[in-house]
Amino acid sequence: MELTQAVSQLYHQGEAILSLCASLSEAQAHWKTDPENWSVLEVMAHLLKEERLDFRNHLGTIFQETQDIWPEMDPQQWVREKTKDPGPLEQILLDFKSEREISLAWLGALQSPDWEATITFEWGSLSSGDLLASWLAHDLLHLRQLVALRYHLTAMESKPFDVAYAGQW
Repeated sequence: MELTQAVSQLYHQGEAILSLCASLSEAQAHWKTDPENWSVLEVMAHLLKEERLDFRNHLGTIFQETQDIWPEMDPQQWVREKTKDPGPLEQILLDFKSEREISLAWLGALQSPDWEATITFEWGSLSSGDLLASWLAHDLLHLRQLVALRYHLTAMESKPFDVAYAGQW
C-alpha cells in the first residue's frame, strides 16, 4: 500500500464529494428519488460520521494494537436513524471538509505504517491495509451515489426539457 497515493486519492475524492454538493439548495439536498433511498444530505451525514468515527479511529486502534478498545459503532444503526434531520447541508459540508483534513494530516504523519497489522474479531480479522483500501472504496461508493442523485435531480428539474440527448444513464 503506497501511503502517499492513498492520501492523494482520499484528498481528491473528498474534493469531488464536496464539489458535487456545493451548489445545492437545502430543498435539493433533502430530495430523494424515492422514500427508500438516501438524499444528498443523508449521504453527507453518513460520510461525516464515518470520517469522525470509523476509518481514522479504527486504523489508529490497529496501529496501537489495542484490540480491547475497538471503538463501538454501528453503521447499520446510522442507516436506521437516517430519517433524523442531521442539520443544514452547508454545516455538514464544512464539518466533513474539516474532518477529512484531520484525516489526511493524520495519515500523512504516519511513519512506515505496517499495512499487514491485523486485528481479530469473532467474525474474522481485518488488516490496516484492508481498512485503508476499504476507506478509499467507501468514498467511491458514495461518490457513485451522489452522482446518481445529481443526475436524477438534474433530469427532474430540467422538465419540460429532456436529458435523453446526454445518453443512457
